[in-house]
Amino acid sequence: MQRSAQIGIGVIAVAVIGGGIYAATQGNSKSAGKNNYTVALVTDGGGIDDRSFNQSAWEGLKAYGKDNKLSQGTKGYNYFQSTDASDIKTNLQTAVKGGYKLVYGVGFATAPAMNTVAKANPKTNFAIVDAVVPDKNVASLAFKSEQSSYLAGVAAAKQTKSKTVGFIGGIHGDIIDTFEAGFKAGVKATNPDIKVVTQYADSFTDAAKGKTIAASMVAGGADVIFQAAGGTGSGVFAEAKATNQKLSDDSDKKVWVIGVDMDQKRDGDYKDKDNKQSNFTLVSAVKRVDNAVKSLSNKAKDGKFPGGQTITYGLKENGVGVAKDSASSEVWSAIESAQKKIISGDIKVPVHP
Repeated sequence: MQRSAQIGIGVIAVAVIGGGIYAATQGNSKSAGKNNYTVALVTDGGGIDDRSFNQSAWEGLKAYGKDNKLSQGTKGYNYFQSTDASDIKTNLQTAVKGGYKLVYGVGFATAPAMNTVAKANPKTNFAIVDAVVPDKNVASLAFKSEQSSYLAGVAAAKQTKSKTVGFIGGIHGDIIDTFEAGFKAGVKATNPDIKVVTQYADSFTDAAKGKTIAASMVAGGADVIFQAAGGTGSGVFAEAKATNQKLSDDSDKKVWVIGVDMDQKRDGDYKDKDNKQSNFTLVSAVKRVDNAVKSLSNKAKDGKFPGGQTITYGLKENGVGVAKDSASSEVWSAIESAQKKIISGDIKVPVHP
């Protein structure tokens, strides 16, 4: 997954507002024109550096800003970081009071608060990532994560030596169900004899719990783990790194991790017991939230905001996909074959386990 180039943003001032973190920019503003379409992003608990879809959404918003010669701040684009769910409503209200013309919420955890705030502010446009809010002034951005997860399952099934693979989810719900369902379907379609172990962390921010669950799975024989758990997934990478550093790079006991939402290849960098540089990110099931946010923001700026609509992105629309990372040619060939069949309709991927 390619990342948008960062823009120079001047001096950043950070203040706590209503329990959330407000990031503002001073200086270097090119956004003083009265016709600028200002956009704000409200994160869930993961934050804009979660290496998941909060970060991807923010990079899409920065790309929108660059396209339109806007700077980060009240006259351009900005973000409001929620430390937990209780901050989300306050941050949405703060964005509205700040005069932003389009306000994004990231993740299903923002849905209840957005529904309330959107109804109270019908003149402001809102958009929600990875959830649906049926208000006339809200555009809902949905992704066929089951499709990219199916390809992740194919990769896991082709890579595993132990014939046991794992799935670690964040919080159980309709969205993460699609990841689990797609992954299991991909594994079983490739090799029905492979065991899939599943566990939820009940958190998208608890890296320690992610590490503990991953350690349990590895102890149980899993050598490939797909994590769809936001910041909790960083603990999965930490456990795989700790395990792999004690092994040679070509060991049959090497633990592989499948990244999610963004290309997480760099999270799999490590040195093996022989001090050889290597990587254990097998592939990443990416969600092109950046493309969706950039595209919708530009449409809204041009007066084409699709309020009340749900826009769905899948493999065919380049809204989801798989980054090759460390996959072998054999694994990648199997992924490409399955992808063509999903796009053509020959493979129907389930959305519930």
